[in-house]
Amino acid sequence: MTETVVGADWQAWQNSWDRQQEWYLPDREERFRVMLDMVEALVGPAPRVLDLACGTGSISDRLLKRFPEARSVGVDLDPALLAIAEGYFEGEPRVRFVRADLKDPRWTEKLPHDTYDAVLTATALHWLHTEDLRALYGQLGTLVRDGGVFMNADHMPEEGTPRINAAERAFRHARMDAAQAAGAVGWAEWWQLAAADPRLAAPTAERFEIYGEHADGDTPSAAWHAAVLRDAGFAEARPVWASPTDALVLGLK
Repeated sequence: MTETVVGADWQAWQNSWDRQQEWYLPDREERFRVMLDMVEALVGPAPRVLDLACGTGSISDRLLKRFPEARSVGVDLDPALLAIAEGYFEGEPRVRFVRADLKDPRWTEKLPHDTYDAVLTATALHWLHTEDLRALYGQLGTLVRDGGVFMNADHMPEEGTPRINAAERAFRHARMDAAQAAGAVGWAEWWQLAAADPRLAAPTAERFEIYGEHADGDTPSAAWHAAVLRDAGFAEARPVWASPTDALVLGLK
């Protein structure tokens, strides 16, 4: 894996990011499918989308392949993942990327549009503490147009089921360990590979200066997310998909 990724093209880096994410999110494609199903059901097949905390543009990639008339704006702060996204989507007129810090109260001023049909995010907002997430949801209440949707797929464990949580975690980590022993690239190793690529070395170093090793944010329950979205002006909000640890919460303006 190391030999094939280092020095490879942007498609290979996009693929390697997908494989690394699937290492600990085996149902990742299923949540993307449900997310896009709900986009089509609620705002149609030609939406203007904000890909929030977009990373390498995983959501935008699937969005544009499924909906050729869609348009996407990806926003993120991570310079390494944005470098992959911009390289992978180079020459694609339906998508553009903006670098911004979601904890900056003025981050929306960098966006090219005032409103969006859909704001989508996955496995990203657990980097934020609840006070920052509450503030962000308040901003999304004005970014999503009336009749538009917001969806967040992320870790949303239930604190009231400790034995279920512990059993699921032990099972999941045993499966991850077995996959890594068989050659799967985990989170830490993937970033080592990125640091070894001359095109990604500098942005990867900058990325670790910004974030550190991993998230220090919070993972509130799906019920918390739904309640805060309603407080932010969404008329309806509830989970539309769930796994033992994760959920996809949808807010409808």
